Amino acid sequence: MNALTNDPRFAATTLVVIDFEGLTPAGRPAEPIEVAALALRPVDGRLLETGRFEALMRPPADVPVTARDVQLKGITQQMLTSAAPAAEVMAQLDAHMTAPPYRLVAHHASTEAGIIARLADHCPGLAATPLLDTLRLAKAVVPRLGSYALDSLLGHYGIPKPAGRHRAMPDVEITAQVLARLLDDGCAAGRWSTLLDLDMAAGLQRTRPPAAPDAEQGALF
Repeated sequence: MNALTNDPRFAATTLVVIDFEGLTPAGRPAEPIEVAALALRPVDGRLLETGRFEALMRPPADVPVTARDVQLKGITQQMLTSAAPAAEVMAQLDAHMTAPPYRLVAHHASTEAGIIARLADHCPGLAATPLLDTLRLAKAVVPRLGSYALDSLLGHYGIPKPAGRHRAMPDVEITAQVLARLLDDGCAAGRWSTLLDLDMAAGLQRTRPPAAPDAEQGALF
């Protein structure tokens, strides 16, 4: 990763790996019920954790937790009863984003982008932050893998599945491990050496542009 850390823009950027767990009511967008974020800074060729955030979210009353949801995620209706609604939780996470520049990072990041877009009024800082997709990074440096699902990348890199797979924080932690390996492999292969290279290879369009070019982004990390 040394080639990237030699880029001043990358060296100054905090990478915030983010993941949502959600419910999928028929005919409606996914309703988030959990979010986790892990902040990482590049230091001496490694990504070091500088902060983390996780919280459950109470879904709308007409979106129940199904038996399949409980089986897959281990999150029950009772666990969500006392949780804050998604808008409030996202505002709390957004309030931690106070030291830009940032890049959000997620696997198959269009899912995260969609949730953030729908809640953008409550998390304007997150909505204005560029997002990198580790799935796109993987396709650039791990050709012919067959599947680029997160579990496939864990198997490729020999990263054990964590206890609590499909909970937000365990999934964020393993995505961070995959990210580090992809950044190393991409540097070794000459795929990227700057933050701009990463943006071009794996960037998703911001949900909304920053309020102004010099506006201070209004974060934990």
